[in-house]
Amino acid sequence: MEKIDNLDKKILKILAQNARIAFKDVANECNVSRAAIHQRVQHLIEGNVIMGSGFDVNPKSLGYSTCTYVGITLERGNMYKTVVEELTKIPEVVECHFTTGPYTMLVKLYARDNEQLMELLNGKLQSIPGVVATETLISLEQSIKREIPVHVDEE
Repeated sequence: MEKIDNLDKKILKILAQNARIAFKDVANECNVSRAAIHQRVQHLIEGNVIMGSGFDVNPKSLGYSTCTYVGITLERGNMYKTVVEELTKIPEVVECHFTTGPYTMLVKLYARDNEQLMELLNGKLQSIPGVVATETLISLEQSIKREIPVHVDEE
């Protein structure tokens, strides 16, 4: 991706606040044509600056009341990709990170209740070849969720 200019930053800032805003409204705020906004957004998507454009579904509305982070220790770090392949087969796993620190990887998952969480841990995660230990942290409340701030240079 080429350098992001100030117009790109303005567009990103507007979209980060309201991803559903019409391009004509973004164009009005930026004092450019709707076609220019469309072109810029397409370029930002192709350059992997904008990743995804979906919506967030509230897991609780689908019956998933328990959000859990699981620190996973692997037998060897080079088993990571193989373990990730197995984790992708578990639909309740929504994020996976290769980390430094006490765990080889950190996984975020949702469970309907503690019984399902126990089944996910004992019956699925811990049975993946290479997984030697897990540590579970249950999220009691998500207090902050936001995008990284976009700083626009003053003109």
